[in-house]
Amino acid sequence: MSGSLTYDLTLAGLSVGGAAALTGIGLVVTHRATGVLNFAHGAIAMVCAYLLRQFTVVWGWPLALGAAVTLLLVAPAVGVALERFVFRPLSVLGGDPAQTLVASLGVFVLLVGGAALVWGTGARADAPTLVSADPWGQLAVALALAVGVGGVTRWTRFGTELRAVVDDRSLAVLGGIDADRVAAAGWAFGSFTAGLTGVLLAPYVRLDPYGMPLLVMEVMAVAVAARMRSLPVAVVVALGLGVAQSQLTRLHPAGWAEPLLQAVGANLFVVALLVAALVLPGIGDRDALPRTATIRAATPPGAWIVAVVLFLLPLGLAGSDLHTSVQVPALGVVLLSLVVVTGRGGQISLGQAAYAGLGALFTALLAAGRFPGLPRLPELAALAVAVVLVAPLGVLTGWPAISRHGLALALATFAVGVGVSRFVFAQPYATSGLSLDRPAGFDGDRAYYVLELGLLAAALLATGALRRGRTGRALAAMRDHASGASAAGVRVPSLKLTAFVAGAALAALGGGMLGMGLRAFDATAYDPVRGLLWFAAVVVLGADSALGALAAAALLVGLDAGARGGVAAALIGVLAVLVGRFPGGPYEALRTATSRLRPRRRATPTPLGARVRRRLRSVETGPTDQPPADERPDGTGPEAAIPRQGTASRRPDTPHTPAVPAPASLLARGIRVAYGGFTALDGVDLEVRPGWVTAVVGPNGAGKSTLFHCLAGTLRPSQGRVLFGEQDITRLPAHARTRLGIARTFQQLAVFPSLTVAENVQVGAEQGRIADPAAAERALRLFGLDGPVRALPAEGLPTGTLRRVELARALAGSPHVLLLDEPAAGLDTTEVTALARVLRALAADGTALLVVEHDLDLVADLADVVHVMTAGRVVTSGPARHVLERGRG
Repeated sequence: MSGSLTYDLTLAGLSVGGAAALTGIGLVVTHRATGVLNFAHGAIAMVCAYLLRQFTVVWGWPLALGAAVTLLLVAPAVGVALERFVFRPLSVLGGDPAQTLVASLGVFVLLVGGAALVWGTGARADAPTLVSADPWGQLAVALALAVGVGGVTRWTRFGTELRAVVDDRSLAVLGGIDADRVAAAGWAFGSFTAGLTGVLLAPYVRLDPYGMPLLVMEVMAVAVAARMRSLPVAVVVALGLGVAQSQLTRLHPAGWAEPLLQAVGANLFVVALLVAALVLPGIGDRDALPRTATIRAATPPGAWIVAVVLFLLPLGLAGSDLHTSVQVPALGVVLLSLVVVTGRGGQISLGQAAYAGLGALFTALLAAGRFPGLPRLPELAALAVAVVLVAPLGVLTGWPAISRHGLALALATFAVGVGVSRFVFAQPYATSGLSLDRPAGFDGDRAYYVLELGLLAAALLATGALRRGRTGRALAAMRDHASGASAAGVRVPSLKLTAFVAGAALAALGGGMLGMGLRAFDATAYDPVRGLLWFAAVVVLGADSALGALAAAALLVGLDAGARGGVAAALIGVLAVLVGRFPGGPYEALRTATSRLRPRRRATPTPLGARVRRRLRSVETGPTDQPPADERPDGTGPEAAIPRQGTASRRPDTPHTPAVPAPASLLARGIRVAYGGFTALDGVDLEVRPGWVTAVVGPNGAGKSTLFHCLAGTLRPSQGRVLFGEQDITRLPAHARTRLGIARTFQQLAVFPSLTVAENVQVGAEQGRIADPAAAERALRLFGLDGPVRALPAEGLPTGTLRRVELARALAGSPHVLLLDEPAAGLDTTEVTALARVLRALAADGTALLVVEHDLDLVADLADVVHVMTAGRVVTSGPARHVLERGRG
């Protein structure tokens, strides 16, 4: 009997695992062909399942014909259309993983909303059965697909082209490969497997626009466990999880462990997703969100006045029945949490619905006296305590954000949201019999709406406070360039945690308000799919705009209340799909289109003006067509880089005594760094002395950058020590070294585009070794940035100006040691000369400088000591003149 039960459960597990394997195969193939983690995979599966039902059940087609049209025609066509119209334009723009993530979520939301519009939101139980419940059929399909795809990718020309496109798309194109054709084929096959998964699962699971997409996304764990590359690993993991989940149903422990084990057994794929997303190495290493997704578009004139009027309007027009209107301020507070995390902090968070649901659940439990260890509380007090309890839980998503970015962070936050939904909201022992009343004195809709407006105003003030002042500048710096912010002294890990904790608190507040408005805890209101919808809505309407969050709340509630369900999701999906084309949001796109439609009048000069113009054009303009620096509107002339104070001059190879000696040298002792079998640094010793300019030169691959990163704190050596005086700083991160007095610049510019020039420098003054408000002004004057250019955003300024901005930001923190990585990159001869004068003056004032540079003329003119590196070792050291002349000889 036991053996028969084990066999039956194994067969059932293989059936589930076979369907999961199909999902894993499709995700892996799509990612290998395009680099996109297709979050819309589950939505495509759902749409194909609905189409097959439409063809066979509603229209009476034969099952074979309906399946052929659905799987061999419609599903691949959907994939090709997505590649052509959504993801190919993004790949042309650079293929940023985070931007493709937003577009992928847009496709997901669009398909879910469209399905709800066409087929309604109710579950269907009459989906046709394409393959019987016997697991061998589904298993055979999965294995055949895995073997076929493996054979194609390994032994065919297309497979070679596929691997080439994955490794380097631009290089593959130069080699004559049609990358678009490869990507289209990958998308077509991925959509085919999604459709096949949907039609196989539909007869045995809940077929509705929200349930099936989420179910398919849960089994994304098998693709993540396979590192989005290995088909055999994906199949084995899928089958193993399916069998294990089925076998867990046999266990029935007594006591409190039974409901927990039952929850794990029913959601083993969710557990696997949590483990894969939080424990396994992340996939993708780009920044959290592209600038286009967090850029703040200009607010339309009078928009806030209109918003205030619209939010007050229900008080005068709706009488006592504000049942729909009371949801808008509550949802607005929830969406403000995404403004804090995504707009201010630049982090992807797909799990905010979980924190909103926890806020509502904790409020209901506290008000009912069912929260362990706490007495029954009045509703308003229960809401406040719930916010305090949920806020620290923001660490659940904030902690992965410390080391994960882009797709990896998206998966981690989504996994947390799904885990909370499945293991808390879906469990009867936590939510059964819960009701939630409104606070005393605010029972009526009108009174409660007034209370909500007050809480919304408080949330807006708190969100606005995170834009201004030192914290606001630090958040913007972290969002724009996390490495640059860390180098400026910003405690990036703790700031990320702060953003997620503040976001969890706001989401909990909004969730509790929404629960009291509805007078009940409704788990479906905080479904993970809604979290994806909320994220997409905030991003497309302005991630860094509080007004955009309010507009999104009104749009989502208003459209779903006044129209057929799914309209809001479909509209947000369309906007999210277009986010790469219109990064400033719908308002900015509309304003741009309007300006293009306006007729333009060309000015026609008078006869006298025409003669004057011809005469001016005939005048000799000299060797350059640029106006003098003092006449340029942004003050970016090369002479602007010369310090306005007198600078000390000295012979480049003559040691000197600094006027104000720094307290200590920066030393590297026996530094060794190895990557697998390759040794990048092999026992390097180096000293950066106060008042000296130390240069490191050598060919590409010599180890210069690796040594630089070890000194700056962005790379920890496997052996050896880094000392600052007598202090061992080998394990200190970059921001901690900056606060000790070790500043750096970057080869690739690390400025903060959304901040002005003055704000960029102010970040360094606030976060550096000494928090000196006057230091920013001194640095601006030193580098000629105290004119009109100080008020300009850093975005779009010339390279020479940005080099000065970065150097001024580093010096504003009053460092003892300044590390310069290719400081002359992108500068012309005049700017390089001016830069050398500045650096010599800094050394004369006692700063220790390390320069990693390819420009040997600059090194000869600037350095006191030169170290030549080759193959990870310092092979020659000495005065610049002797070392460089020997090398040239």
